Amino acid sequence: MAIEKDVLDRLLAGRDPGEVFARGGLLDDLKKALSERILNAELDAHLDGERGEDGGAARPANRRNGTSQKTVLTGTSKVRLDIPRDRAGTFDPQLIAKYQRCFPDFDDKIISM
Repeated sequence: MAIEKDVLDRLLAGRDPGEVFARGGLLDDLKKALSERILNAELDAHLDGERGEDGGAARPANRRNGTSQKTVLTGTSKVRLDIPRDRAGTFDPQLIAKYQRCFPDFDDKIISM
């Protein structure tokens, strides 16, 4: 997968080239954005799956219930993520499991997705 040149130009606009790979730079911003997008998609799939299992049961449907912050130690940096929650507490993220704080292969996993 190639990223279009104009997208890269927009991401790099106004940034100091020396800070792109530094802690808190563009690379860390991209890790955070991609991770949170994946986690939100996981929750969407989880909630859709529960709706299918219910079959219109009388109990209220499970739904989103905000986020909680988690700091994940990757191989190169610390990334603070907003992990989505569901009201019933049944969502167990696959990308970064509950209670997982250290993720040394994080960079490789995100890049492969």
